[in-house]
Amino acid sequence: MDQQTSADRTVRGIFIDNQWREASAAIDVVAPAEGEAFTQIAAGTAADVDRAVVAARRALEEGAWSRMTAVERGRLLSKMANVVTDHAEELAQLEARDTGKPIRQARADMVACARYFEYYGAAADKLHGETLPFLNGHFAATERVPHGVTAHIIPWNYPAQMFPRSVGPALAVGNAVVMKPAEDACLTPLRMTELMAEAGFPEGAVNIVTGYGRETGAALAEHPGIDFISFIGSSETGVAIQTAAARNHIGCTLELGGKSAQIVFGDADLDAALPVLINAVVQHAGQTCSAGSRLLVERKAYDEVVGRVAERFSQVRCGTPEMDLDLGPIVNRRQQERVRRFCEQAAADGLPLLAEGQIAPGVPEKGFFVQPKLFGPVPRANRLAQEEVFGPVMSVMPFDDEADAVRLANATPYGLVAGVWSRDGSRAMRVARKMQVGQVFVNCYGAGGGIELPFGGMKKSGHGREKGFEALYEFSALRTMVVRHD
Repeated sequence: MDQQTSADRTVRGIFIDNQWREASAAIDVVAPAEGEAFTQIAAGTAADVDRAVVAARRALEEGAWSRMTAVERGRLLSKMANVVTDHAEELAQLEARDTGKPIRQARADMVACARYFEYYGAAADKLHGETLPFLNGHFAATERVPHGVTAHIIPWNYPAQMFPRSVGPALAVGNAVVMKPAEDACLTPLRMTELMAEAGFPEGAVNIVTGYGRETGAALAEHPGIDFISFIGSSETGVAIQTAAARNHIGCTLELGGKSAQIVFGDADLDAALPVLINAVVQHAGQTCSAGSRLLVERKAYDEVVGRVAERFSQVRCGTPEMDLDLGPIVNRRQQERVRRFCEQAAADGLPLLAEGQIAPGVPEKGFFVQPKLFGPVPRANRLAQEEVFGPVMSVMPFDDEADAVRLANATPYGLVAGVWSRDGSRAMRVARKMQVGQVFVNCYGAGGGIELPFGGMKKSGHGREKGFEALYEFSALRTMVVRHD
């Protein structure tokens, strides 16, 4: 995307009232596979955030957006599904270079992106209230209404998916939105915001301001004109977001970190499980909140399962987006060093390295590549078993029986996703229902992209739910009306 043409010298990143706005400063955008800057985005300020919130409020209260019916909002969102499909390759190329992921994964993200718009476009006019039995001579009913101006702060790992996943349900309900995407990767949200204006979304309905989290993100979360916050990111930042929401007495959804367990019993179908187990931790270089980073194996089958996992793990290859291998680089130098420190500490702790993937020959020397690593057995209290790495690192741990598997799976501060692998349906169901997580998969993991499936965490993995119809409830408030008629 050409950020500065001769006709337009604006550094993209501040989009308010369907127009790009000038920025007082810029941030270099670094390609993870190359380790070098290739464009710039705006470094938004608190003043830019304020202008975006004012524009959203105006759209909500007096603009064309305020007069649109649910059917009309749905049609616009559905139109965006077609727009994304029409621009899929352009967006995939942006996503791949910006995040470093293999191009086929970026293309799959565009399919999911279009599906989010399609889903919430179809759902916009189906958010119903209820009639309530009440006193004689009275009519009582509830209705779902928008919060107002909603703030959306999304991470850098899946920007093309996070954008419609967050703003889709908010817009379907009738909110006006202000988004702050991550400065490390946000080119696809910027392009999609522009495409939404071209598709007919009214001025102020969708606004976006890029910048650093400590400045732009904080200004958005703390703004008194915001009525609801949606945040996806780290558990540490989630505390700050929730504190800001509390000060303004507004609600928020927090989708935070994870240390998800994949529980493999001795009777599991290993042929079906193996590719899923590996992909769950190497997809997007492990930079996924729901990554299956803990592999829990029944002790009686430990040697066989771990041997087969290690063999397959050693075949994993890391390369540039256009190489289209199993995974790409880490998003930035800081995160690359964090992953390396985890691995160095594991080695210093004497944890056996069972297998490691390979970095393909010919990758740029400055790229942020790391070798995928498989450690085990990992002690249950070890840092590698408890903390989120956010990289392609898997910890293997044995368990003795069903009860031990449950204790081990739940023995972290997180509670986002779990997987259970067993041919014994009764056992799989018993274990799944004891998982302290927001999603459980049995004999699969992250099936089908999960657009329709409510997603969120327990414990330090956050609260509230995104995805599916449940997100419409999060982005709306329930209002009760009582009419006396005699």
